[in-house]
Amino acid sequence: MDYKEELYEKMMSEQEKYRDWLLSQPPAEILNHTYEYTMREDILMAIEDMELSPKQAKALLKSPCPLADSFKVFRNRESDHMDNIRDSVECMANQIVREDLRKSQRESR
Repeated sequence: MDYKEELYEKMMSEQEKYRDWLLSQPPAEILNHTYEYTMREDILMAIEDMELSPKQAKALLKSPCPLADSFKVFRNRESDHMDNIRDSVECMANQIVREDLRKSQRESR
């Protein structure tokens, strides 16, 4: 038996139920849950690529809600998410500054 595939299917079903519930909510409530929905989608994507052992997958299958449980663990961890965002904004700003500098140098010739 492929426990990883079974786990993925269980988590996918869990996400589909969550999505159906979410879509039945008022727009403001949907917005309140967009981060959770997106991170749950990322967890599903990660599960597809992960090399979980059969023992690990079987252990996760014991949970009635392995996706929600995995999200709870993720949510409680420190993350460098905001550092990545700040770095991305700074890189974009620097790129524009360099392009503007090159453009002004070409125009001044």
